[in-house]
Amino acid sequence: MTTFNWMGVVLFTGLYAVMFALTENAALMLNGVGLCVVLSGTLGAIFLSYPVSDIHSALVVARNTYTGKMITPEKIIAILRDLAVRTRSDGVLALENYGEQTTVGFLKRALTLLVDGFKDDELHEILHTEMFYFKQRRIQHERVFRHAARLAPAFGVAGSVIGLVSMLAGIGEPEVILRSIPIALTSTLYGIVLSNFLLTPIAESIRAKTERELLLQKLVTDGVVTIRLEPNPIRLATKLESFLTPSARHHENRTVGELRDRIRELHSGA
Repeated sequence: MTTFNWMGVVLFTGLYAVMFALTENAALMLNGVGLCVVLSGTLGAIFLSYPVSDIHSALVVARNTYTGKMITPEKIIAILRDLAVRTRSDGVLALENYGEQTTVGFLKRALTLLVDGFKDDELHEILHTEMFYFKQRRIQHERVFRHAARLAPAFGVAGSVIGLVSMLAGIGEPEVILRSIPIALTSTLYGIVLSNFLLTPIAESIRAKTERELLLQKLVTDGVVTIRLEPNPIRLATKLESFLTPSARHHENRTVGELRDRIRELHSGA
């Protein structure tokens, strides 16, 4: 999440709240009983559906989705280019110290396997297995919030039924009816807002970040294998830039003059 994302959240959440505040009798929108029915029902069903460890992991992943900073593909390519230079000068064993220094866990794992002498097919198999189970864990975390998003509107309807039953029980007593109407109406509102304004966006954010992290892991996997096969850092960077968008590729954004100079250098070197 960037600063612009948070600015958008604050701006449009504020506008959304102002729309409620500007309506007549805005105080009727606030009802503790309706909110309690939706929250207690949704949370109770979630605890009935998943182990506490899964719920805790999903909350941690959701927090990291909005607070953690991800390394960019360009940075990964720069790191791999540096690794190719080290391998070319000092051999594969020079990567051992680099693996201890890096903060990217998946890259550290890949470098450790490379230094330990695993073959290319073994390296691919191990890293792709880790990517598969990483994706499965994230799908489970995402599922927790999507399930909660489906439950919240249902319990909003349940709160409305509770309010309607109270109204029927209080026929002939205006005070009872006036207390029951807000419960019947706001419960559905709370369920819809909780589902579509909080739970579903969190689940979608987890899914989007998972896709970005899988792309980086695929980049690392192919890059580490390529280091062994192609130690030339320029060729390595050119191959890995296929993961980037065309606008972010250094070699495709060179001017005609730069390309002409490059051709002259190659001819002069020949």
